[in-house]
Order: sequence, then structure tokens, then C-alpha cells
Amino acid sequence: MSLSLRRLFHRKKEKQERRILRQIESSGDRLQPEYHRATAECPHPERWRMFDSMTAEAEVLEFLRTVVTTTKPELVVETGTFSGISTLWIAEGLKANGRGRVITCEFDAEIYKNAKARIEASGLSEWIELRNESSLEMKVEGTIDLFFSDSDMPIREQEIRRFLPQINPYGLILMHDASSHLKIVRDAALKLEQDGLISAVLLPTPRGLVVAQKRSGRH
Repeated sequence: MSLSLRRLFHRKKEKQERRILRQIESSGDRLQPEYHRATAECPHPERWRMFDSMTAEAEVLEFLRTVVTTTKPELVVETGTFSGISTLWIAEGLKANGRGRVITCEFDAEIYKNAKARIEASGLSEWIELRNESSLEMKVEGTIDLFFSDSDMPIREQEIRRFLPQINPYGLILMHDASSHLKIVRDAALKLEQDGLISAVLLPTPRGLVVAQKRSGRH
């Protein structure tokens, strides 16, 4: 992607994110039917629920929290904090476990401030480390047990490749927005699989969810 196209992409995305945040501020967190377009793998998206069109579907949030309580990760890394809703569901799982932490990053400074306020008011901040930086620049110490990729779609493959050496071979990699309509992330996951780096399962949710594990290091 050229520099000018990158700038255009980010301007459009920032505009959409900030518009959604204004809606959240005026109406609060309100569940509604998912309105992502139907796909061959998920022909009835309206059977799912969502808070907004940027945050993961409510059922995916429930899945995310259950993955945390089931696998008991010590370190979770999330990219693309946005409003912080998914971060809080992860943190609820960590609190239920009584251990672990989630490091989450948001590149946009204004959106970061909004997420920071939500997290500070949640009573879950002790489980969360929120950073205002890019996933392609932040440094994380230690082994990552659960990696949730939910940042700008064009950089998902880059960030997986960047953090893959740190990911526990028995841990999990989740990639949101991997439907056949949102083709970028789906193609990235399949390319990583074709390159022999991960084993991927495509869950048929409205916006698509990849559940993967890296191939190297398993016995």
C-alpha cells in the first residue's frame, strides 16, 4: 500500500472510529442485532449481537472471556483497543482466574484517552496495561499465551509475524474480522498457514474469527 493510500485509509478509519465513539457517548453500550452483511459461511448475521460495528460481536466477546478462563493465560496481548470493551471482557476472565494480565495497545491518541477513561472506571484496571502505541513498534517482555489481533486490518499479518517468536506454542492466536467479505485478514491467516507458521480454524461468525496456534515448538 502506498504512503498516500495508507494516509487515506487511516483518515477514513479514524473518522469511523470517532463517529462510533460519539454514538457510544450519547447512547451508552447498547446491544443490537449484528448488521454485518451475510456471507456464505454466516448467512444469518442478525442472529448475533453487537455493541457497535467496530467492537467484536457480543458472542465473540463471550468466547474470548471463556478462552481466558479455560486456558488460564499469564500474558495476553491485544492489538487495537478501540473503546476497551473487549479488553474488559479479557480482564474479567483474568480476574476470575485470579492471575495474569493483558497488554493492549491503541495507536490513536484520542481513542486511547477514551479507552483509558473506560478502563479506569471499570474496577478492572489492575489486570490491564494500556499503551498508546503501534502494535508494530511496542515491545512486550515474556511469553505470550494468548494473542488477540484486532488492529488495522492491513497490518495483521505483520503483527502476527512480529510477535510469533514470543507466542507460546501451546497458546492461542485469535484474529478478528476474518470473514470472506473482510478478505484481508482471512487471506493473511491463510497465507501464514500456507507458509507453515500457524494452523488455523475459521469460525463462521458474522465478521469472522480465526483461532490458530503456531506450528513450531509443539511436541
